[in-house]
Parts: sequence; structure tokens; C-alpha cells
Amino acid sequence: MPSSSRELRRRAREIKLLLMDVDGVLTDGRIYYVPHPRRSSEVFLETKTFHSRDGLGIRLAHEAGLKTGLISGRGSPVVEYRARELGLDYVELNALEKLQPYEKILGESQLRDAEVCYMGDDVVDLPILKRVGLAVGVGDGHEFLRKHVHYWTRRPGGAGAARETIELILAAQGKLRSVLQQYLQSGPS
Repeated sequence: MPSSSRELRRRAREIKLLLMDVDGVLTDGRIYYVPHPRRSSEVFLETKTFHSRDGLGIRLAHEAGLKTGLISGRGSPVVEYRARELGLDYVELNALEKLQPYEKILGESQLRDAEVCYMGDDVVDLPILKRVGLAVGVGDGHEFLRKHVHYWTRRPGGAGAARETIELILAAQGKLRSVLQQYLQSGPS
């Protein structure tokens, strides 16, 4: 299903909502368990690594008027915190089957499939990837996804893939230059 560059731009122009998986898209997919410092050896804290460029990309998306959200098969206080920090519009955690939360978000946002971009990295993301207007697989995603997405990022998950996708969408919509312009105009020249 990979698209020509003209078809890709056409699809990206329609996007009003960017939804993302977390593990493998906003993170590199690794999950670290650290023993809790004040509890038994059976209690662990979970940590993840997020890339600051993806965070800035989400900020740029918001400045350009895009809505953002995530659908994750896992729940995590770290993810909840990051979602609040980034001001995501939709957060669905503990969604092992992702289609139902996706349909809930569609209803709340009053958008059509064609107006949604979804980023995934593995086969659990296929039910949504097969429906959305712009299906994106991350550069180090499961190879099986390649034939089911419109765009495959150069950047791997957790290392700028979300930012790359956001810039692709904003460029197609003619918004990237104006969003970046504010950074060129601030401060001494």
C-alpha cells in the first residue's frame, strides 16, 4: 500500500488528528524495570525514554492546529505524565485491542478516518493502520507493516519518527514554514 509522493501529500493535507502508539513509536520500544528503592525486591518502577525532538514536533503540530493523541496497549504512570506534559488531546491506555479506543476518539473528535494519521510499529497496530487516511510505520517497525502503510519513516521509533511525520503533514498542508518562522524571528539575528 505504499503511496506515491503525490498521493502521500494528498493524504497528508487531509490530516486533522495524529494518533500514535507509544512503545516503539514515541519510545524505542524498550521498557526498563528498576527496583523500588523503599519496597521489597518484588516491586519495580518502570522507565521509558522519550526523544525531545518528538516532543517539540508535537508542540509544532498543536501550534499548526493539529490534534494529537495516543493509543497504547499498556498503561504507565510515565506515559500518563508525558501525555500531560505534551498536552495530548486524547490518551487511551491499556488498550490491547486498539480499534475500540480509536472509534471512541473518532466519535469524540467528530472526524472521519481520512482525517486521521496513525503511527504504529507492530502488527497490533494493523486494524487502525488499515483504516486511517495516512498510515505511518516507523523506520525500525516490524517489516510486515511495510505493505500496509502509506509512509515508512527514515527515523526509528523513539528517535524522531513522530517529528518526521509531523513535518511531513505540516509541509503538505503548507504550515511548516510559518510554524518554524517564529523560531527564526525570535532572539538576536
